[in-house]
Amino acid sequence: MPLTNTQIRYGAVSKTFHWLTALLILTLIVLGLVAEALPYDTDAELARKAWMFSLHKTLGVLVFAVALARILWALTQPKPGLLNADRRSESFLAELVHWLLYGALVVVPLSGWIAHAAASGFAPIWWPFGQNLPLVPKSTAVEHAFAAVHYFAGRVLIAAILLHVAGALKHHLIDRDGTLRRMLPGEPPLGPLPEQHSALVPAIAAGVIWCAALGLALGTGQPDGTAQSAGPALAQVSSDWQVQEGEIAIAVTQFGSVVEGSFADWTAAITFDDTTVTGVAGDVTTTISIPSLTLGSVTQQAMGADFFDAETHPTAVFTGNIRHASDGYEAVGTLEIKGNKVPLTMPFLLSLNGDIAEMRADITLDRRDFGIGDNMPNEDSLGFAVDVAIRLTAIRAEPDA
Repeated sequence: MPLTNTQIRYGAVSKTFHWLTALLILTLIVLGLVAEALPYDTDAELARKAWMFSLHKTLGVLVFAVALARILWALTQPKPGLLNADRRSESFLAELVHWLLYGALVVVPLSGWIAHAAASGFAPIWWPFGQNLPLVPKSTAVEHAFAAVHYFAGRVLIAAILLHVAGALKHHLIDRDGTLRRMLPGEPPLGPLPEQHSALVPAIAAGVIWCAALGLALGTGQPDGTAQSAGPALAQVSSDWQVQEGEIAIAVTQFGSVVEGSFADWTAAITFDDTTVTGVAGDVTTTISIPSLTLGSVTQQAMGADFFDAETHPTAVFTGNIRHASDGYEAVGTLEIKGNKVPLTMPFLLSLNGDIAEMRADITLDRRDFGIGDNMPNEDSLGFAVDVAIRLTAIRAEPDA
């Protein structure tokens, strides 16, 4: 069997690309659907889910490489004509499906890869080249956008595959021509081809479908119900020092990978007398909206009952005194998360410039103290330590007249 194509037959290389791609794509579809449905309530279940997603992602990168090689090969080869080109509607549909499939072979794995690169942690790709991509930032917005593209493009791919298989079976069982057999090993007898028609119109139609699918994906976000709701915004608080900007960021280790995130909504009521030189200099009450957390690809998992239980306990609260310490200041009080109050002493650095104060603190908490992740009693899947970084700038409020 020749390696290259002719005007009426596919060569061995094209056939190999076809069946290798088909095997990988069908495997990936099954893996993706199964991985999505798997529970993650225990260490073992989460490890199994992560393993399945890692396999899915790794094979997805392989599919992308195979797809690029297949497309480059096709560009160098003559394309065998359709055996039913004289049936204009059928040939149009066949060409349309082929263009949809070629688009899917690029869009589906690439969008999944970008979503993975933009996320933080969970289910790494099994290869030695790192998890990032050039020009792709770590961004929840980017992750969700390309995850939605991956979802909708995957549905286009599944629909195109079903149409492709249905067409092949029709050719083989009803028309009894050599369309399917010429993609199998060997060289079946083929009669003269009918007059061929331009594939430009099916290509344009496929482009319109892809634009609609991508527009729907980017317009609706993740369609599977996993998009996070930040919940109602916290009410503003009165404070002697008003926070102008700041961040409360956290980092955890899952399956050996650091997962970083931050809370988008929090308030701080601060009293502080910068003229006090010893002892208590003020107090602080910080309220954090738990549903406003973004934590890479495990955000939804973090909201669950076994972790932050955001539906039952939507806020975390720290209340304490601000005291002078040997090398700066410390806030001494209690931190309440998920109904568990834990004593906490938090050293912090403070820089004062007139009525502007800049504060920074770094502290490590133990998730077990707050009943977070009790279903994961060892660190193989989820580390005990949670690193918290607080940065804020506050200005002194104007005294009441």
